[in-house]
Amino acid sequence: MPDLVEATGESLSRVRRYLDEAYLIGSRRNGPFAVPSIFLVEGQPLSSLRGTIIALRDAGLTDDEAIDWLLDHEEAIGQAPIASLLQGRKSEVRRIARTLA
Repeated sequence: MPDLVEATGESLSRVRRYLDEAYLIGSRRNGPFAVPSIFLVEGQPLSSLRGTIIALRDAGLTDDEAIDWLLDHEEAIGQAPIASLLQGRKSEVRRIARTLA
């Protein structure tokens, strides 16, 4: 968490709120809790990430599975979903995410 506080320049309570309200997701599978740095743009959560995280959770994915899906190549999109989100193509990403259920 300290790294995330530093990366965002926000307080620990604000960072926890980002996580609690699905603005960001992270994982402990590789040791300490971490959020992929690509989920931050200029020190803030990527704005289109929240709705996508919610769609992925609604589809039944765990946070680890959601992170994997966001970062791995998705055939239906032709690239990693996070790359599409960074390009402003959130509707396409969320449409595919909803089909994962």
